[in-house]
This record gives sequence, structure tokens and C-alpha cells, in this order.
Amino acid sequence: MISAGEHVVEGIAAAHGAFERIHPFLDGNGRTGRLILNMLLVRFGYPPAIIYKRDRTRYLKALRRSDAGDPGPLGEMIARAVLDNLYRFVVPAVAGPVRLVPLAALATREQNVFTLRAAIKRGRLKAQKAPDGQWRSSRAWLDEYDRSKYQRMR
Repeated sequence: MISAGEHVVEGIAAAHGAFERIHPFLDGNGRTGRLILNMLLVRFGYPPAIIYKRDRTRYLKALRRSDAGDPGPLGEMIARAVLDNLYRFVVPAVAGPVRLVPLAALATREQNVFTLRAAIKRGRLKAQKAPDGQWRSSRAWLDEYDRSKYQRMR
């Protein structure tokens, strides 16, 4: 499955593309393939990847590239989905309320990264800029911002 010198995620992407290519079921190829994909990721020590509906076109294009022998774009998409999952679900769950985490880990549908960054620039949300240029804040600071959000600044 994974050849020497190949990164684990790229090998998993190649295996996922191969499974999707054989179409063993009349219905449910995508769901079954993504379940197998996540099983492989977890067995290799990675968190599951979530492929959102909004990314369907990009996902199908990456699968076609994998069919043509280039699993790179599919591997990149899977790797980004794993990272997104880490920032969204895993990091906040283990970080605790006062630990500084990237804004992506605190973002929600109502308060996306851009909204949080704007609150930082307005001085409403406490945050620190890391040496890598990424803003970090904490759950406690975000809760404080939420409580004061609709209070008039004095």
C-alpha cells in the first residue's frame, strides 16, 4: 500500500483513490470509501478527515487526478482535512480554557476566523501574535469577549 519514501498520507490517498476507482457498490461508494479512509488514518495515528459537501467538486477533481496516477492533490486535500479537524475539534478539547490556540481552533459558524481577527484589531478580543505570524487566543478570552460583545464600550 505505502511504498518506501512515500508519505503515509499520500499512500492512504492512493489507496482511497484505488478503492473509489473499483466501485464495488451500486450506492454508497463515497461514504464507504471515506469510512475506510478514516479507518486507515486512525490506524496510522492520525485523526479522521472530514470532507465537507462544499469541497465536493475539489474532492472529485482530486480523485480523477488520482485515477490518472497522481495522488498528490488528493493527499494534500486529505492532509488539510486532517489539520482542519485537529484545529477545530482536537486542539480545543485538550487545550483547556486558558491555553493559547490558533484562531482556527476557536472559530465557529457564527464567529469565523475573519470575525475573530476583526475583533482583535478592534481591541475587543485579547490575543497574541506568534512568531510565525499566526494569531492565538484562548477559550477564556473568547468567553470574555462573548460576554462583553453587546455591551457599549466606555
